[in-house]
Amino acid sequence: MLLEADLPDDPDTLRAIVVEAWSEVAKRDAALRARDAQIADLSVATSEADAEIARLNAIITAFQRHRFGARSEQLDDDQLQLAFEELDAALSRVQAGLDVAAKRSGAERPRKANRGSLPTHLERIERVVDIDDKTCICCGGDLHVIGEDVAERLDVVPVTFRVLVTRRPRYGCRACEAAPVQAPAPARIVEGGLPTEALVAHVLVGKYADHLPLYRQAQIYARQGIHIDRSTLSDWVGRAAWWLAPLRDHLLAELKRSHRLFADETTAPVLDPGRGRTKTGQLWAYARDDRPWGGTDPPAVAYRYAPDRKAERPITHLAGFGGVLQVDGYGGYAALARRGDVTLAFCWAHVRRHFYELAGASPVATDVLAHIARLYAVEADIRGQSPEHRRAARQAHSRSIIDDLRRTLDARLAQVSRKSRLADAIRYALTRWDGLTRFLDDGRIELDNNSVERAIRPLALNRKNALFAGSDDGGDHWAVIASLIETAKLNTIDPQAWLTDTLTRLANGHGRKRLSELMPWNYAPAVA
Repeated sequence: MLLEADLPDDPDTLRAIVVEAWSEVAKRDAALRARDAQIADLSVATSEADAEIARLNAIITAFQRHRFGARSEQLDDDQLQLAFEELDAALSRVQAGLDVAAKRSGAERPRKANRGSLPTHLERIERVVDIDDKTCICCGGDLHVIGEDVAERLDVVPVTFRVLVTRRPRYGCRACEAAPVQAPAPARIVEGGLPTEALVAHVLVGKYADHLPLYRQAQIYARQGIHIDRSTLSDWVGRAAWWLAPLRDHLLAELKRSHRLFADETTAPVLDPGRGRTKTGQLWAYARDDRPWGGTDPPAVAYRYAPDRKAERPITHLAGFGGVLQVDGYGGYAALARRGDVTLAFCWAHVRRHFYELAGASPVATDVLAHIARLYAVEADIRGQSPEHRRAARQAHSRSIIDDLRRTLDARLAQVSRKSRLADAIRYALTRWDGLTRFLDDGRIELDNNSVERAIRPLALNRKNALFAGSDDGGDHWAVIASLIETAKLNTIDPQAWLTDTLTRLANGHGRKRLSELMPWNYAPAVA
């Protein structure tokens, strides 16, 4: 700040100081007005974004109420996830606008990020973003590196097709008339066809793991100038299924040597040309998952297709199996148990479902659900423990819950109308009580059938996208290939890599007596 004594006596000099001061004031006023405008814009953007975020959050809350409320069974899980994906994208769009507005204003806006860590095995392509002039603007000396900032972003190279050209020279002898000599042609899954085993595996994974019908895959290939008819892709799938069928049968035989399995079934719409519409086939799933009690056998699932849901189907599929079979409430499994080799354990998740539908209007249903929740709380504490530890914990904590629940169900059944839905739910539990309580005395039995229900879910996704199988043979192809792909996924094996290697080995004459070597859990990726 200038004092009066500091002011010059010369009028011209004084005038210049005043002009310079006013110019500086004008610049600061302009900067303040610009900052005020930026703040106003940011405030408007923030206000609009907050309103949009509030609206989207309200939609999410409504979806969650629909998912977990009284009508939860009526909302499809996959459509719910799709809705959440679209809502998350809408929220990110709002966030992007806020980030741009904050950057323009110079303000720092904290942002939530869930980038994760990028795997170390991925190729790194480095790009150095450097300054043009490495001369110090202060003294003119040379600048030297004192550090750097490193940022990694995930990039993608779209699927690229290539042509493998195999040349086989023929050799003849000029000295005699011996027959020409030539190396034999490499074996192929599709003899005389275009695809390599890797491409066939790519088609199978696209159809049965990523749920892309063949006509959609044909459209994707066409975008890269590769025109392959859907019927050609179907031919590749059928040929691959023929090669892989012994593997699925070996897998099911391996499962039947286990002492505990899960079983479930789901519909498989199949085209019925004679009637001009679809008929309802069945895909039966048989799964093993010993991880909850620390078992060492690898998890696996095998599917079998059947044109109907008759009780004789699981009897045929599980011929030779003896042990505990954990199932839902379908009565067809009872015939299997009556043969004496199989003991049934039932599913508490299905019992819970019957009472969940009534919880809003029935205090009895709410009380039953509270008992079941306590059972699951015990299970959460002992997951991964040894069978002996699990059995001891169940005897100490779960048995009293079960005994109290049984008294409640018996008492309430005598008090409610026999034709009511509550009575139906109670009878559903009581008629299966022995199988429902079998887990108390065996730490290797699970509380529910969710392991195999999770294995059924991919079949449902494929069913939605493909609508129906073209024939009973198509249903069997579905069962064969899905068995192997889902088992690979259960063992954290890349289905594409495993299928490519397995199809190549089968084409090269891998013996059927050594099929156990080709099981997904025995696959070891080649080290580059």
